[in-house]
Amino acid sequence: MNKKNHGGRRPGAGRPTKYGEATQVIRVPKSRVPQVANYLKAAQEKGAVDTTTMAQRYRPAEGAIRHALPLFATRIAAGFPSPADDYVEGQLDLHEYLIKHPAATFYVRVAGDSMTGAGIYPGDILVVDRSLEPMHGHIVIAVVNGELTVKRLLIEAHRAVLQPENGHYRPIEISEAMACVIWGVVTGVVRQL
Repeated sequence: MNKKNHGGRRPGAGRPTKYGEATQVIRVPKSRVPQVANYLKAAQEKGAVDTTTMAQRYRPAEGAIRHALPLFATRIAAGFPSPADDYVEGQLDLHEYLIKHPAATFYVRVAGDSMTGAGIYPGDILVVDRSLEPMHGHIVIAVVNGELTVKRLLIEAHRAVLQPENGHYRPIEISEAMACVIWGVVTGVVRQL
């Protein structure tokens, strides 16, 4: 029997894409495919969609110095003070700590206070990973009718909801009538004091 080299994952296999990075299949009702295609085409023509990857556009300069700083094993009490040890657990590079999939990760700055209950405040920088599958309970970046928003994704039996974490805002129920795309999953928050 002559076994051919077909099927399975092979290095370098697959179709090249105009985006220069891996793509992900999403389920879109057949009746909505032209609408999604037109939305992406219009966004690209307006310059809102860049076909280079985030990694290509914001790649650190070759030989760039990264800083790993000491990480002390002692936990700092937020209540009563405790004596500190001089024990260093190791080195911590925030880039390595916060970013698991560099080619699929980007940062976005928060505007608005709809997620303060989740510890996300105006001006915070979110770490967003596009390679992760959005699941029930994840905080996600979504494009709803052309507008970016950050909300908690709640998936119930036959519906999905983008839930704010501030009682002054209403949930957004995702319906077939609206244009909604989940852009990525929030994996971290960066804030200066």
